[in-house]
Amino acid sequence: KPVSDTTATKNNSIDHHNLIVETKKNPTDFLPKGFVVFEKINGDLNKDGIEDCVLIIKGTDKNQVITDEYRGQLDRNRRGIIVLLNKNEHFELAVKNYNCFSSENEDGGVYFAPELSVEIEKGILYVHYGHGRYGYWKYNFRFQNSDFELIGYNEFSNGAINNRETSVNFSTKEKREILYINN
Repeated sequence: KPVSDTTATKNNSIDHHNLIVETKKNPTDFLPKGFVVFEKINGDLNKDGIEDCVLIIKGTDKNQVITDEYRGQLDRNRRGIIVLLNKNEHFELAVKNYNCFSSENEDGGVYFAPELSVEIEKGILYVHYGHGRYGYWKYNFRFQNSDFELIGYNEFSNGAINNRETSVNFSTKEKREILYINN
């Protein structure tokens, strides 16, 4: 009988060649103290045919709630991300960053603050910051080499005179820029 190189340990983790991976039964079991689920996204990230889970989380620090003279009470707690791979009987932590995204209530200056959206499509995790008529930034991640790697970046800028589109493919090391001039 073959011996597995993966062994379970007592503290809900798995040892993959001396790399401890945190595992839990339910996605919300990964929430750190002082955070709530802001959004939950499901999709297959590692191409095993099983839906994985991405949690966008938000801090609950009452000191980050401010009163704006025009907008009233605003929760300025930052948001983060937890990416979990579904292993049928448990979820395995792939990536976590508890405060990588701004609050949805940031000050946008003369326009509203960029809006965050996260989606999974064909095994790619897309993190999209839309800035209304002014454009967007989109980061594309793929699960490869046992980690989530940034494989692409897209940007579209819309100004009064010029529009610019930039696309970077980190896998092929190619960058494409297009400048549109409005008359």
